[in-house]
Amino acid sequence: MITPDAKLEEIADGVFAYLQLPGSWCLNNAGFLVGSPDAETVLIDTAATEMRARALRETVVAAAGRMPGVLVNTHHHGDHTFGNHLFTPPARVISHPRCRDEILSNGVDLPAIWPDVEWGDIVVTPPTTTFSDRMTLHTPAYDIELIHPGVAHTAGDTAVWLPAQKVLFAGDLIFSEGTPFVFMGSVKGSIAALALLRELGAETVVPGHGPICGPEVYDTVERYLGWVLRLAEDGRAAGIGPREVALEADLGEFATLGESERLVMNLHRAYAELDGVPGGDPLPLPDALVDAIACNGGLPPVCNA
Repeated sequence: MITPDAKLEEIADGVFAYLQLPGSWCLNNAGFLVGSPDAETVLIDTAATEMRARALRETVVAAAGRMPGVLVNTHHHGDHTFGNHLFTPPARVISHPRCRDEILSNGVDLPAIWPDVEWGDIVVTPPTTTFSDRMTLHTPAYDIELIHPGVAHTAGDTAVWLPAQKVLFAGDLIFSEGTPFVFMGSVKGSIAALALLRELGAETVVPGHGPICGPEVYDTVERYLGWVLRLAEDGRAAGIGPREVALEADLGEFATLGESERLVMNLHRAYAELDGVPGGDPLPLPDALVDAIACNGGLPPVCNA
């Protein structure tokens, strides 16, 4: 079963992207790698709700003929991790240590923001294996490089790189046709992460949200993040807060990106960084959400999970 807004694409031999489009709040992408019959299937991320995670599980088993033996979480957000429990066992879950820490500390947090979503029965299931900077999974079919780029989208991001296939599962380091979101990470760190991703030489990029793209997406994300930094620098110098800056900003080329209300949340992070707050340190989420509602015409951000 694939949910109506999801589709499966084989982007290289045995390499599948599971896309939940258009990729708005909590409609994330996942992926999986199907090797030889005696090799473990590797899953990259799960989904936000029990129903969506069950649909993903059915799709993986139908394509691979078995449950995944390995599950990689690209970061801690619930749309990428709430379905972990439906794959364990047999899967062992791998992530950066900060991803594990945040899963444990945040728990089932998204229903507090979107109480009307049918989340289902979510059991918090943290990774059991962690790595600090880089880790390589060797399977009969693939060499899979797990890369922590530093604090970027969050403090515990992982990019999944297949060098032989030149395929990158970027997690939420990359949004395609959607507004980047760095409130829980770092604006400057996200720009630095893009430089690392460029060096890999990917030809196919599976973003955390939105359609599959090529490396040209890096330029769009980088321009957006640079623009956020400039807005923050100018607003801070003028004594204007993030909400006022966001409300007055001309989105220009970024007006076509979905979820534009994320701008004010990104500005909260940019202002904090200018004030010397380390990337990844927690910021007051309720304040940022109130501002996001104000920048969304007085309406809460829409979650279609």
